[in-house]
Amino acid sequence: MIGLGLIGGSLLRAASAVGREAWGATASEADAATAAADGFDAGTDPVAALCRAADQDALIVLAVPLTALDEVLRLVAEHAPDCLLTDVTSVKAPVLASVRLLAPANRFAGGHPMAGTAESGWRAGNAALFGGAAWVTCLEDDTELAAWAEVSRLAIEVGAHVVPLTASAHDEAVARISHLPHLLAAVLAAVGADGGPVAMALAAGSYTDGTRVAATRPELVRAMTEGNREALLPVLDDALGRLGAMRGSLASTGGLAATIKAGYEGAQALSRARQATSAGVRIDLSAPQAREGLRALGERGGRITAIAGDIAIGEVA
Repeated sequence: MIGLGLIGGSLLRAASAVGREAWGATASEADAATAAADGFDAGTDPVAALCRAADQDALIVLAVPLTALDEVLRLVAEHAPDCLLTDVTSVKAPVLASVRLLAPANRFAGGHPMAGTAESGWRAGNAALFGGAAWVTCLEDDTELAAWAEVSRLAIEVGAHVVPLTASAHDEAVARISHLPHLLAAVLAAVGADGGPVAMALAAGSYTDGTRVAATRPELVRAMTEGNREALLPVLDDALGRLGAMRGSLASTGGLAATIKAGYEGAQALSRARQATSAGVRIDLSAPQAREGLRALGERGGRITAIAGDIAIGEVA
């Protein structure tokens, strides 16, 4: 594990808890010291961690911010070029491009666990963080299925279910359900705070629910949103268009029925998706059309819950 913040630290804990030999490195001396004091194999030397990974043919997980990724990839290419590589970054296309440019010898299957909190650092980590979470494992045209399966097994072992997608499909989806919400939360938090002490004294559930992720470290939010600029811009345009239409309706007729109804229906769609009855799916990873079958499953909102030998077992609504 290179990076021991919220996600990397949680994954080091979770992987150790399921019996995997796991070790990590972080640039934070405080996080490394605390992790070691907690009984985990952690230090501040990424080169030593990568050389050990090369010696043991280990799976390397990159859990650093997007802004630090290229520097770490150069170290990977130099010290562990034959290791399988994945990451937990919240935007996938830029990571894929960097890996292809800077660590082309490494087998790579990108990943993103859809789990987290507004907290950061080693102390924010939790071995149970990934329980029940969706974990995207990217499957491009040139991704080795064996590499994808190994990364997916790790995700499943720590309690997540796997959603196979391409990097571009992932980035478009998270622009809607993660990155746009971060931006809207930032606006809501700023507008509320501008109301001064009275507004803050009256702030209750609707405000705190809507602004929770605004408490995330600004540099992390900038990295994910700016890094996903291409997918985020059209989604932001859609949101701005809806806000503009809402403003026009309120100014002209005083009515907000269309906006509120559309939002209610959107919330109901999420509820239905979470309650939908699922049908079992089995995909033979050795079959010629396995890649297409896995991606089709992910694009339908399906998930892989187990991998037994060459069989991926999943479900789809």
